[in-house]
Amino acid sequence: MYDLYNMIFKRKSFRYFNDSLSLCIEELQNIEQHLNEAMPLLDDVKIKYRIVKREQTTCKRGEYCILVYSEKKENYLLNVGYILEQLDLWMASQNIGVCWYGMGKPDNLKYDELDYVIMLAFGKGQPEEFRKDYTKAKRKDIEVIWSGEHIQNVTNVVRFAPSACNSQPWRVIYKNGVIKIFRSAEVRTIIPKEKISFYNSIDMGIFLCSMEIALRHNQYEFKRIVHEGQKSDEEQIEVAQYTIYLE
Repeated sequence: MYDLYNMIFKRKSFRYFNDSLSLCIEELQNIEQHLNEAMPLLDDVKIKYRIVKREQTTCKRGEYCILVYSEKKENYLLNVGYILEQLDLWMASQNIGVCWYGMGKPDNLKYDELDYVIMLAFGKGQPEEFRKDYTKAKRKDIEVIWSGEHIQNVTNVVRFAPSACNSQPWRVIYKNGVIKIFRSAEVRTIIPKEKISFYNSIDMGIFLCSMEIALRHNQYEFKRIVHEGQKSDEEQIEVAQYTIYLE
């Protein structure tokens, strides 16, 4: 995984794109290459992508869309979020604007027998259009999402990960070198109730990616465990655990 730590502070969700700017073939090829090189969270889940013109979808933003199709296995939504956040951050480094477009529909809901999951709308951006002061982004207070000890240059960074409708479902407990990560089932959001679990599970994959980028950048070695069999009726749903190797 590339060191994308500084892009956490630069990226933002693009709502508007300059239609006079267009991506060239080489840029599209680089996007496809980095997408295929992204590290998966889960090695045993089949996933494929299509890059199409926005007009081939119901999306109203950007020049192109990345359509994501996946095998439906345990934690496949975590896997999608984890992979796409790597691309989201890398694209910010290339001055390409991105918008996670959850409610959009593609031209085909199936691709090579895999099911459509979500799309990223994207287009050419200008350097000045990206975030200049990440602290102005609306995020929950640290005390809401993080309990226990803090990790320098990690705790206050990972909370700026993007999420559906800025719902920020992640909750973290850190003690004695062990980070326990949960998904809150009680977030308040405009997302329809029947869709909250779907989108917030993708969000948790985004958060895990951000956590690992921050840990690696600050030279923490760790072991990850992704939990299975999540129960949606729990208030705090176990997602993952990281054991940090402290000196």
